[in-house]
Amino acid sequence: MLDAEFTWRGRRVRWGRLGEGPPVVFCHGTPWSSALWEPHARALAGEFQVFLWDMPGYGQSSKDPEHRVSLDVQGELLADLLQHWELEEPHVVTHDYGGAVALRAHLLHGAAYASLALVDVVALAPWGSEFFRLVRDHVDVFAALPPAVHDGAVRAYINGASYGGLDEDQRRMLTEPWLGPEGQAAFYRQIAQADQAYTDEIEPAYSSLALPVLVAWGTQDTWIPVDRAHRLAGLVPGARLELVPDAGHLIQLDAPIALATMMHRWLTEQERGRG
Repeated sequence: MLDAEFTWRGRRVRWGRLGEGPPVVFCHGTPWSSALWEPHARALAGEFQVFLWDMPGYGQSSKDPEHRVSLDVQGELLADLLQHWELEEPHVVTHDYGGAVALRAHLLHGAAYASLALVDVVALAPWGSEFFRLVRDHVDVFAALPPAVHDGAVRAYINGASYGGLDEDQRRMLTEPWLGPEGQAAFYRQIAQADQAYTDEIEPAYSSLALPVLVAWGTQDTWIPVDRAHRLAGLVPGARLELVPDAGHLIQLDAPIALATMMHRWLTEQERGRG
């Protein structure tokens, strides 16, 4: 789907659009890409105009070593990307880092949304694993790992995000952007630039959110435990909380039907409410 490109401060952002109707923008997280959301976007394209994009440093977008890929950069980029698309108030659906990116774009850069779905998102302290801290302290060492060792490390890391387990096609889809010299360096670069300060900065403002918000979570998420869902829904006025059993952090793959049904119901309800 990513058949177009947006150039932003030297970065090349691959994006695509499909369908007609009210706009819905999907935001992916780390270490993922828009490919994780693509089946869900296609399922909605009969009723909505869906937008997918890969953040710089991820997927099919540029991975130049001189470009920062931290949450502050991605949030500012999203606000400018919505302007490029001429979207005034799209529905926004997010996962993992994508939640922090969309929240920063809205709270700090004036991006307006019709609604916001936060699915297993990075939004509340504490976050960042011991692995993140190890990479941050030794990023050059990790970037220089032999390819076979790096491949095994990436596969093991990604496998831990699924509760039900991944098949080989899913594993390949998730790991391929991080293989080869460029992909390997980019994988450790985005981990090294992960900083909780970028969510600490906006967390006090969650109580000021004045738009429909859905907080959705896999009950078996070991990367961002489900207690964060309850905390986040409690901070956002009027937020709806929906939990998905037998789903881990990779809820799109662990519970695709439950998630697709939930997203369709949420978006159609929001559109009826606007009408």
